Amino acid sequence: MGRIVIDPVTRIEGHLKIEVVTEGGVVREARCSGLLFRGLEVILRGRDPRDASVITQRICGVCPIAHAMASSLALDDAFHVAAVVPHNGRLLRNLILGSNYIQSHILHFYHLAALDYVDATAAAGYAGHDRNLRLVAQYLSGGGYSPFLPRYEGDYRLSKELNEACVSHYVEALHKRREAHEMLAIFGGKMPHQMSIFPGGALERVTVDKIMAYRHRLERLRDFIDNVYLPDVLAVAAAYPDHAEIGAGCRRYLSYGAWDMDQAADLTQRRRYLPGGVLDGQTQEVAALDPQQISEQVRYAWYKSSSNLPPARGETVADPTKPTAYSFLKAPRYGGAVCEVGPLARLLVAYSKGHERVRKLVDGVLSALNLPVAALSSVLGRHAARALECKLVADAMSEWVLQLHPGEPTCAESQVPESGRGMGLAEAPRGSVGHWIEIENGVIANYQAVVPTTWNCSPRDDNDAPGACEQALEGTRVKDEQNPFELVRIVRSFDPCLACAIHMVSPKGRELGAFRVT
Repeated sequence: MGRIVIDPVTRIEGHLKIEVVTEGGVVREARCSGLLFRGLEVILRGRDPRDASVITQRICGVCPIAHAMASSLALDDAFHVAAVVPHNGRLLRNLILGSNYIQSHILHFYHLAALDYVDATAAAGYAGHDRNLRLVAQYLSGGGYSPFLPRYEGDYRLSKELNEACVSHYVEALHKRREAHEMLAIFGGKMPHQMSIFPGGALERVTVDKIMAYRHRLERLRDFIDNVYLPDVLAVAAAYPDHAEIGAGCRRYLSYGAWDMDQAADLTQRRRYLPGGVLDGQTQEVAALDPQQISEQVRYAWYKSSSNLPPARGETVADPTKPTAYSFLKAPRYGGAVCEVGPLARLLVAYSKGHERVRKLVDGVLSALNLPVAALSSVLGRHAARALECKLVADAMSEWVLQLHPGEPTCAESQVPESGRGMGLAEAPRGSVGHWIEIENGVIANYQAVVPTTWNCSPRDDNDAPGACEQALEGTRVKDEQNPFELVRIVRSFDPCLACAIHMVSPKGRELGAFRVT
């Protein structure tokens, strides 16, 4: 028996610890540990409900827009304005969220995951004409290493030419992320933590100039997605066909649905560009989404809260000395079952529901790689799904931006009720995000956020069932336990965001601790 501890897992958002037990070089048991406490729900108590969509964005600086969306949808519900959000307001919300998706997906592949497959240090002696490669070579020759080193030494399989192209694209992607942020700021005011999405719609005025400025940047990003991002992902996939056989996980997929296409008051009945549902990956059967089936279990989480509560009645009472626990992440479950969320879940649910654009793109990629649909439940599948979703969203945004009506209203008026409840279900780049609010005496009495990485990197539940990422790690063969690159490749394919899942907060800004990681 062997034991491998990776603490922290690098090139993700936040602090995640992975611990596995191996037998004969195969992972028999895995544990994902989130080691910081999130206190945003506690901070919100007693505040004006309208503060929620501003404060909850501070959960994460990488994907704050999804929290603004989920929070505003919950407030729409509680303020009884869900059905009257104006046409422009709905589209502006979609366009702001879509901008963040593009930025986040490009970030994940090039700046978080690609270095598992692309050897940037091989460009150290480059003296050719590619400006991006020369910049990397100068940085390395000058003694700069991070983020390229230190690292686990993977099996780098790309040809010299392809490897150099991907290193160059690593630098180019930094500029594309900036353009996506600029595009978001046109209708969102700024990034991170936009100021436009609000209960009843969005606050930014629509003008022809803003439409043109947004569209100009979007078309440049679409060109990058079609001619750089997608080809790079497919090239990596072709070089690593065995990665379609690792990291499958629970094979049960949950999506709330993303990008509203109408304003039905009931979110579960609202038509969305990517539909919601729960897919059994074994039978390929898709069930309709029922939010009443969602609960959070805490047997192995550092909370003294009651277990298996629905989020609408959720509790956030930390207990860092709890002897059975190993994570500050709770264990969300749907009907008691483990679910994976994220781009792969959204794509598979849409594919199984016959979404025409999704089917065309997915079938084309599977044909090019000579893989069956089942192979998408893998490390390779998660990367492919993220890239395909980036194209799907960008293409749809090019239509939505032209549907805006300059000069028309963008937000419905609303009033804070004396009491009420609301639920907001949205999709972040990393997966399903839900916010639940309870209002009493005109202020927030309870607030709960169930976020994507809480689903994917949850600890075991009350029945000892491992979380989605834990299941993806179990059964993996580790070639060299001193250099377990297979494990970090699996973890990064989920694009974990521990910033969303956990937080430590000091209201006075007091330093809570200093740690040196070697």
